[in-house]
Amino acid sequence: MSEIQKRKDEHLDIVLTAEAARNQMPSAFADVRFEHNALPEIDLADIDLSASFLGRRLAAPLLVSSMTGGPAKAEALNRHIAEACGQLGLAFGVGSQRIALEGQGAAGFGRDLRAAAPDAVILANFGAAQLKAWPGAEMAERAIDMIDADGLIIHLNPLQEAVQAGGDTDWSGLLSRIDAICRACPRPVIVKEVGAGISANLARRLVDAGVTAIDVAGLGGTNWAIVEAARAPTADQRAIGEAFADWGIPTADSIAAVRTACPDALVIGSGGIRDGVDCAKAIRLGADITGLAGSVLESAVASPEAMVARLAVIIAQLRIACFCTSSRTLADLRQAPLLSALPSWQAPPLPSERSSP
Repeated sequence: MSEIQKRKDEHLDIVLTAEAARNQMPSAFADVRFEHNALPEIDLADIDLSASFLGRRLAAPLLVSSMTGGPAKAEALNRHIAEACGQLGLAFGVGSQRIALEGQGAAGFGRDLRAAAPDAVILANFGAAQLKAWPGAEMAERAIDMIDADGLIIHLNPLQEAVQAGGDTDWSGLLSRIDAICRACPRPVIVKEVGAGISANLARRLVDAGVTAIDVAGLGGTNWAIVEAARAPTADQRAIGEAFADWGIPTADSIAAVRTACPDALVIGSGGIRDGVDCAKAIRLGADITGLAGSVLESAVASPEAMVARLAVIIAQLRIACFCTSSRTLADLRQAPLLSALPSWQAPPLPSERSSP
């Protein structure tokens, strides 16, 4: 097993432990409260949760995103998620394909994923840091072709790399390389943080560079500074990671700010989405769809059936949130009254003010 493979297995094991969960910071969704409608005047069964994503229709606005491990674990994990998303009509973003792209084995990334979910939206994925050494356009095409993906995620993780022993810390010139990939890539490009959020300013620059979608992945989900601290080889290295336990932009704030800065872009709200009520809040703040990872990881590891059951609960919770705000559709949910007004900078444009993704 290579060092990268070993590290990915350690990441998966740590995220599944109580230690990682205890160190998660607030996503700021607790500060967002819907005004309850005691007489919704709609039928729960008539609520339409479908969403447009990359020109396709999802049965619900959910993307199961970017979980990974070493090759043996990744193969089963990806298969379970692909089967569940294919059955439920949801989107699926694979974890980092770096191992496979660098020729260290298939690592669970093959055309069998598409066979398991022929009609699902599937997204390829690799890290921006690798673009310092890789021919970006070529690797983008290979990553997409490897799993017959509908789009490509380029993930940003500067904090994780900086606190990780031996991490990739030369991030100079990467925006221009992302721009080049967007120009050459045959499929849409999504840029995603991994847990510290994306600012309004950066989101605008990414969209101007040709990025189709921004996945904010803000503070409140899996905390990679803490994960790296947990596997640090020395006490000093552990202390470096622990100092950044509360670093980042809370997910709720990041969603609203990115939507305001990029009114016509596709926004994915992820980072600490734990249930359907969080999904509803993310959509109200300006997300087009929501991303799930750590909160469904245990089910994803278990089996496709466990994954289907977990996602079905989240969808039911989202439907009830729509019901109790008298929202027949997600467009209605985006205008649902809140108990307290958002600060002006957090007020996302209404759906009528921006084009459909």
